[in-house]
Amino acid sequence: MKSPIFTGTYTAIVTPFKNGAIDEVALERLIKMQIKGGVDGIVPVGTTGESPTLNYEEHIKVVELAVKFAAGKVKVLAGTGGNSTSEAIYLTQHAEELGADGSLQVAPYYNKPTQEGLFQHFHAIARATKLPIMLYSIPGRCGVEIAVDTVNRLAHDCVNIVGIKEAGGNTDRVTQIRKALGVNFTILSGDDSLTLPFMSVGAHGVISVASNIIPREVCHLVQAFTIGKAAMALKLHDKYYPIFKDLFIETNPLPVKAALAMMGIIEEEYRLPLVPMNSKNRDVLKNTLKVCGVLK
Repeated sequence: MKSPIFTGTYTAIVTPFKNGAIDEVALERLIKMQIKGGVDGIVPVGTTGESPTLNYEEHIKVVELAVKFAAGKVKVLAGTGGNSTSEAIYLTQHAEELGADGSLQVAPYYNKPTQEGLFQHFHAIARATKLPIMLYSIPGRCGVEIAVDTVNRLAHDCVNIVGIKEAGGNTDRVTQIRKALGVNFTILSGDDSLTLPFMSVGAHGVISVASNIIPREVCHLVQAFTIGKAAMALKLHDKYYPIFKDLFIETNPLPVKAALAMMGIIEEEYRLPLVPMNSKNRDVLKNTLKVCGVLK
């Protein structure tokens, strides 16, 4: 049985922009902040990284920069999924060539494949790379869920499919996947507010949005539960729960980019169709960051 590889805290890194281009200086600053904060890895060009608005060249460039700036100090789990199997294979093979440690493969969005279609999609990608693959089930964005039976089939057919990011908000699925595949198949929470509940039934950590701004604190929460200090983990969960929730007061990654800009780490710049937060929600977020000690 494969051992869990991608455990702990992984930051779903934003993609900083400046004057319409990738802000390489800000990306390096952000990744160094993650390393200093003690995260186990970073996830570039996922949902939080605004991957739908990046062209192929930019997508590959962000992965290249992430590998360079991580410098082997943290793992790089590159977001290389797509709703076209050939596109996902193309991006994944490039990530492998660039030295990524693994690939995060989102369920194909918009075209709503059947479970057999999902199986064939991920199976084809797994056969086209040697990288370890984490599946990514987020039905709220993709319109389809990767069924537990499909996850089970894939994990048994493809030695390099090693885990799943669960972002459907369903604790029962964590138990169902663990029972089907055992404790060594990696399960990571895809929602900061559900990290502790998911870990309580067998998940191995989180792919976090909040750790963009509070990497050390998210790491401490995950580590505390891992070493059996559940009360401490709950205390941290309660303290930072307002941040976990308000980072989704509008569509991710609008709030987390706004928060990082308030902290002076990146420029607050998005690509259409994403636009800045409205002023009321921005004030709510700013107040939450102050209450939680992130801003003075």
